[in-house]
Amino acid sequence: MLGTEKCSFTGIAKASGNRTNSSLNIWTFQVVYTMPQSTQSQDEFKLEDLKKLEPILKNILTYNKEFPFDVQPVPLRKILAPGEEEHLEFEEDDEEGGAGAGSPDSFPARVPGANEGTLLPRLPSEPGMTLLTINIEKIGLKDAGQCIDPYITVSVKDLNGIDLTPVQDTPVALRKEDTYVHFNVDIEIQKHVEKLTKGAAIFFEFKHYKPKKRFTSTKCFAFMEMDEIKPGAIVIELYKKPTDFKRKKLQLLTKKPLYLHLHQTLHKE
Repeated sequence: MLGTEKCSFTGIAKASGNRTNSSLNIWTFQVVYTMPQSTQSQDEFKLEDLKKLEPILKNILTYNKEFPFDVQPVPLRKILAPGEEEHLEFEEDDEEGGAGAGSPDSFPARVPGANEGTLLPRLPSEPGMTLLTINIEKIGLKDAGQCIDPYITVSVKDLNGIDLTPVQDTPVALRKEDTYVHFNVDIEIQKHVEKLTKGAAIFFEFKHYKPKKRFTSTKCFAFMEMDEIKPGAIVIELYKKPTDFKRKKLQLLTKKPLYLHLHQTLHKE
């Protein structure tokens, strides 16, 4: 004569398929165990043996070191719309001298697909008005080869740090070699030069990904003022983070001859 026993195991698994929302999946495993009421052979499973599977089944889809091996999920980068800034974390300066701990300069990584950048086309020409194209050639950094997914955010600010044009992100750099990160990308300034307010400046923020902290961080910045808008090549100095849009407390990034290399083209009808 046979007897039947039934046991159930329920586990909760946290799903991470969506970057912004997490959901809980409840998995129930039911084992129907039929055993003879008479003497069993030693080769058959006992109910006590099946119950030993309970902790494994509970954790089969959950990151838990009780599982036979470590199945920690791959961490996802935090995301934010391009150009948005949010001071989520403090980070010590990477360069000589240091800006000191407590400099708010970290931003979540860009949204998926942003490796192509968020560059805008040139504005339509107007009689008597001048448009500016800036080619970002390269930036000099002592640890250029260590920068992950580097790109530059370009913005035009007034004396109070208010945006005068849409913010643009370059694509991720073309290549890195020695002490240079190469971009060779054109930025179309989204306002006629004559319409820029007095004291305005064009800012260039160099950003790169920090895998340990899972943030995209501003490493340094540079800016170009209105009297520097001239056709041809120009090199501008690099400053320590955090970005000072009001240009009140500027500190050079390094004493080494490392700069942001640009080339300007003016278009006028």
